[in-house]
Parts: sequence; C-alpha cells; structure tokens
Amino acid sequence: MNWVVQNGEQIWRLTLDHLALSVPPIIAGLIIALPLGWIAHRYRLSRSVLMVVSGLLYTIPSLPLFIMLPTLLGTRILDPLNVVVALTMYAVALLLRTVAEAFDSVSDDVRQSSVALGYSPVQRVLRVELPLAIPVIIAGLRVVSASTVSLVTVGSVIGVSSLGYFFMNGFQRSFPTEVLVGIVGTLLIAAVLDTAIVIVGRFLVPWSRAVTV
Repeated sequence: MNWVVQNGEQIWRLTLDHLALSVPPIIAGLIIALPLGWIAHRYRLSRSVLMVVSGLLYTIPSLPLFIMLPTLLGTRILDPLNVVVALTMYAVALLLRTVAEAFDSVSDDVRQSSVALGYSPVQRVLRVELPLAIPVIIAGLRVVSASTVSLVTVGSVIGVSSLGYFFMNGFQRSFPTEVLVGIVGTLLIAAVLDTAIVIVGRFLVPWSRAVTV
C-alpha cells in the first residue's frame, strides 16, 4: 500500500495516458465501421471482400504492427499515433461484422413500411434502420472497448506510456504489487468506458429502456 501512495502521481499519469490511447481508436473505429458495415449489409459481393479483409486485419499480431507502422506512417517508434492507428484497425475489423449483422437484423417489413411512408433511401437508413440497429452495434462496441483497453498495454513493450509499464517493470523487479496496480487500473478503465457506452446506448434507444422497466 505504501508503494501505491508513494507512486500515486505516476499511477494517475499513466492511467490518463492509457485512457487517452484507448478512447480515440474506439470512436474512430465506430465512425469507419458504420458506413463499411452498411455497405457490407447492402451489397453481398462487397460483404465477402470486406469480411475477408477485416478477418485478415485482426490476425496481424499487435506488437509487430506497432513496430511496422512507423515505417508506413513516417512517425517515430515511440509516437502514440502508431498505437492509435493499430488499435483503430483492430476496432474496425471487430466492428465491421457487427454493424453488418445489426443492419441485417432490421426486418424487411419495417423497411417496406418506411418506403410506404415516403422516406427517401437516406432517410430510411438514418431514421429507421440505424436506430433499430443501435442495440446490436452497442453490444459490439462494448467488446471493442474491452479489447482496445487491453491491447493498449502491449504498447508499453515498445516504450509507449500506459499502465502496461507496471506489468513490464513489476515483472522485471519481481514486484507483484506493481503488476497488480496495472491490472486493477486497466480493469477500472475498461469498466468506466463500458459504463459510458451503456449509458450512451440507453440515451440513443430510449424505447429499450422503457421495455426493460
């Protein structure tokens, strides 16, 4: 406990660094996956191609990807942008199938009803299909959030600042308290982000909250 008190400032700083590396890939991944997922839902040929590409993306090991990206992006090896870009790629790979299946889950009867009411194709997607697909997308986003928070720790292997530092340093010093602080901090960030996503999801689909009540 004394170690935690004495190193409180460092724990707080690394927690903020970890959070700052976790949030952008989740948001960017969602923004990119939404149109791609809709295209995969709408056009069967593109679905096959996109699913294969996303599956291949997710099989790339994270550590080699972190090391390879500076060459592709022209960044420094310790630039946090490398981690953000790599985790955004993983987020898109995970979310693409979820978004496509979320749009698949919208009933054809609902689509036909919206056409009968005079909705244009864009209005039908934005005002009918997307709202009904949100619960499935939110479920997928929660998985992406947990995965992203966990993968951020790998960045510490190449020197990017995050709670993963405590894993590395604690292991090298055979100091379990430091490792435990890293684990607990990572779990807390995952819990906070998951709670935020659930709250946003309930705000976006208030009718599901009414059904639950």
